[in-house]
Amino acid sequence: MTSPAQLPLIVSAGEALTDLVTAGDNRWVAHPGGAGWNVARACARLGIFSAFAGAVGQDNFGDDLTSASGEAGLDLRFLQRVPAPTLLAVVYQLTPPAYRFLGENSADLHFDPAQLPQGWLDSARWLHVGGISLSRWPLADTLLGVIQGAKAAGVRVSFDPNARITHRHPDYPAVFRRVAGLSDLMKLSDEDLAFFFPGRAEDDALRELRGMNARCPIVITRGAQGATLYHSAGRADLPAAPVRVADTVGAGDALCAGLLVSATERPEALWTDHLRTGLRAAAAACTRPGAYAPTRGDLEAVPLPG
Repeated sequence: MTSPAQLPLIVSAGEALTDLVTAGDNRWVAHPGGAGWNVARACARLGIFSAFAGAVGQDNFGDDLTSASGEAGLDLRFLQRVPAPTLLAVVYQLTPPAYRFLGENSADLHFDPAQLPQGWLDSARWLHVGGISLSRWPLADTLLGVIQGAKAAGVRVSFDPNARITHRHPDYPAVFRRVAGLSDLMKLSDEDLAFFFPGRAEDDALRELRGMNARCPIVITRGAQGATLYHSAGRADLPAAPVRVADTVGAGDALCAGLLVSATERPEALWTDHLRTGLRAAAAACTRPGAYAPTRGDLEAVPLPG
């Protein structure tokens, strides 16, 4: 059991939302989700005391997210309930995926860092940010303040932008550059690179990212082809772990969790080792349908890639 006096080692801040997915014939299925929440849940399921810092509504969707957070072992002191509707992602078409966000004045925008447990920055090793939260105002400015406070306290920052339609906001590029410059780890998919650097070759996009932050390890995921690590020692290409894939929903969030858990448990290890753990976590997530958060047992059952 975790003592109430203990505080989490990994905090993921941003959006928790409900994915409202079409089931055809005017039927819909609701699933707790959101990039920031998915990463926090996966870190907790992998055995590191973690928290999601954000706000959900005092409604049935907020109830579901709170219940799922407790079941995953997240520190519920970081999850705020406010009198506003929970953010919704409406997936109205499955192939190819098509969706819209319903979030005008929704709960996520009312997150208040002043209500977080006292001393959390003294315990946290990593703060994870990204998703659509940094493209939604005033939440983006709120999170920038949290990031700056974390850096001042010596907490390392992980950034996964996780490209979505909300990132077309004209003010987002400046936020992207600011967060990239403060990051101690960046993870992007090859699709993210094409979204944020349209028409640019990967080497050109990486040069621009390096211009924002010359020291930060950068992980580029490539689906079934594995991932590439760009770091101070050069470039390392690692294959995906071989598993029978049910679907790839949530694989990127699981990979982030694997990276953060490994870097928290073994800060002295090489980033290639951390990435191998991340790839195993992603592969384990792919063996189950939906945004499955793997356990340590699931991860250990996956062959070590590379």
